[in-house]
Amino acid sequence: MAAEDAIAAPGRDRGERAKAGSPGKRRNKLDVFNAVLTHLSSSDSVALSSQFEDSLWAHFNRLPVSYAMDFTVERPEDALTHIQLLEAARDSANRPTFSVRVVQVPRVIDGNTPKYEQNANLEGLEFKNEEDTVHPRLMYEIVFSVDDKPKVLSQLTSVLGDLGLNIQEAHAYSTNDGLSLIVFAAIGWLDEEVDHLKQALNSKIGRIKEPEMKDAEQVPTSPHVKVPTDETSVWEINYNLLSFGDIVASGSSGNLYKGSYCSQEVAIKVLKVEGVNANALREFAHEVYIMRKIRHKNVVKFIGACTRPMLCIVTEFMSGGSIYDYLHKENDFFKMPALLQVAIDVSKGMNYLHQNNVIHRDLKTANILMDENNVVKVGDFGVARVKSQSGVMTAETGTYRYMAPEVIEHKIYDHKADVFSFGILLWELLTGKIPYDDMTPVQAAVGVVQKGLRPTIPKEINSKLVELIENCWQQDPSLRPDFSQILEDLHAITKEVNSEERKIKSPGKFFSFRRNRN
Repeated sequence: MAAEDAIAAPGRDRGERAKAGSPGKRRNKLDVFNAVLTHLSSSDSVALSSQFEDSLWAHFNRLPVSYAMDFTVERPEDALTHIQLLEAARDSANRPTFSVRVVQVPRVIDGNTPKYEQNANLEGLEFKNEEDTVHPRLMYEIVFSVDDKPKVLSQLTSVLGDLGLNIQEAHAYSTNDGLSLIVFAAIGWLDEEVDHLKQALNSKIGRIKEPEMKDAEQVPTSPHVKVPTDETSVWEINYNLLSFGDIVASGSSGNLYKGSYCSQEVAIKVLKVEGVNANALREFAHEVYIMRKIRHKNVVKFIGACTRPMLCIVTEFMSGGSIYDYLHKENDFFKMPALLQVAIDVSKGMNYLHQNNVIHRDLKTANILMDENNVVKVGDFGVARVKSQSGVMTAETGTYRYMAPEVIEHKIYDHKADVFSFGILLWELLTGKIPYDDMTPVQAAVGVVQKGLRPTIPKEINSKLVELIENCWQQDPSLRPDFSQILEDLHAITKEVNSEERKIKSPGKFFSFRRNRN
């Protein structure tokens, strides 16, 4: 869905919304919103108001496009149920919240063998269990609202299995505020009373809890680290539930695939077989630990990992691609307000990481990704580390064109190394150029250390933005600002740019902000 729709939809009048959702277009959130609103308008059970329309739109907009694509508009009341569940789940003491309803019941055809009456929500669902045709059982739709954390889906699956339920479908949708809406279709509950199933779920549901995190000092660092393979591991997911699509990126250590996990679009990072040695296992364990530790709207979300039959790390799929590809492969640019928003999103993610004692160590445009709504997130934690108490960490980690001089020189470094990289990244956003593109990476590294080399900042750039970039890439790390200060500076610059209502021009080109690819 386009970014404009995400912002402007609630304020449109009915005519404009109807036009936006007209036939012939690929269905999106706005189309589904319009259809649901139309169905609810014809119902006497819902009192519509402008406030209700806004809350309904906010509901669809907090969930991914896949939720709208899967939604059955002929059952608009499902949206009301989902809104209530998510609202109740705002209070952590209520989680998980859930609802249960019958979606399929047996009916008699000509007095003969009972058949299933299919609910529209489950069209196309096929049963291959012959026993069910002869001895039909009720089908239930069970919807949970839970914390959006790894392993919760498999924990809920286990709970339903313990109750004798046979799951026919499962769909998981993550909200943009840290919750998850998970929808199951299941058969196998022999008692026809829905209330009895609710009571049974209540008795089991307390087990859905997130284990305590280990202290940073307990992160494995031995070259002989053993990767946990225990089925109770909080992040281990079932490899058989992964579906692999196309390769979207490839590197020396492995490939990145677009895929799916329980109907959810994901990115699957697979370590190459020949690269799985003691060092690779250690790196894998570190990356999983780091990603398990962090959860922020501007950091790519960790979903889980596999240790068998191969090493995989599963994260949310970022359909917008990387900032690097946007700038250098699509040859696109940002208007200044959009550029500043990208910088703010990156800074929020990095500020969160630093507050949690995590140093990224490879901050660059290739590791800054955009989702379907153009929200920017920091990704790829393959070389990230929890800050060492001694300050001693591996030198020359990251990418030379973005690397801080103290890292190149094998000196003790801290989170200010990421600030240096951010300064280079911000310059790249402004110019659309690769840093030191007339040099090899090694030549650039030598120039940065020995000559204080930095990229040339165009004269047309806002003076406060120039000052911020220069502060970020100071040779002395102690002179560089923290990301909390960077955020303050960026907000002040944004306010100034907006108040002046003018566009800042890059050499020869204006920055422009693209619409979403969908």
